[in-house]
Amino acid sequence: MAPAGEGPVADRLREIIEAEGPGLKTLAFGTADIAAAHHKLTRRGMGPQDMVPGESTNELDGATRSWKRFRCADDQTSGIKTFLIQPETPLPPQDAPDGAVVALDHIVIDTPNPDRALGLYGARLGLDLALDRNAPQWKTRFLFFRTGGLTFEVIHRLGETHDPAGPDRIWGLTWEVADLAAAHARLTGAGFNVSELRKGRKPGSSVFTVRDGTMGVPTLFIAHEPK
Repeated sequence: MAPAGEGPVADRLREIIEAEGPGLKTLAFGTADIAAAHHKLTRRGMGPQDMVPGESTNELDGATRSWKRFRCADDQTSGIKTFLIQPETPLPPQDAPDGAVVALDHIVIDTPNPDRALGLYGARLGLDLALDRNAPQWKTRFLFFRTGGLTFEVIHRLGETHDPAGPDRIWGLTWEVADLAAAHARLTGAGFNVSELRKGRKPGSSVFTVRDGTMGVPTLFIAHEPK
């Protein structure tokens, strides 16, 4: 999102960008039953605000979409603004060109307090904990959660001094494509500085890094070999 025109949302976005610079600020989790989610997170002490409606209009064809959403209390979300949203209708299918992104594969959260992260993202928000492992070769503890086909990866840097009361931060994104070579050619042609194609850490995956034009967000593209 970026501010355009006047209004309270645009003004607030300008304040955030002025104070922190551009980048990733907010998480929004989808839900199929927002009333049930609101009730559950109230009981789990997340302090959700009232549910409110929203609507957007596509300037290209005038189509509209509507949704309901609520925001969890900021003092319960470890420094990352967190919403839950229920769209009234799904996005229509699109014809994707060669090399287009087909899904968000990973989102990476950097935390100074992995035990707090286990409680927040696992027990309270209800993401499925799939892995908790130290990787000394990368000086990192990894917590992998799963939700809606997404890998929600929480990292904790080992061997560094941390304030356990400090905030989490959204660190990086990994985008999935069906044809990695086509995506590499597309971004190269668009003027991005991209790395060479290489094998990913996950068996059967290939990746490349986007080195610029990402507003300071570490960004990876990935493709998986067919199973």
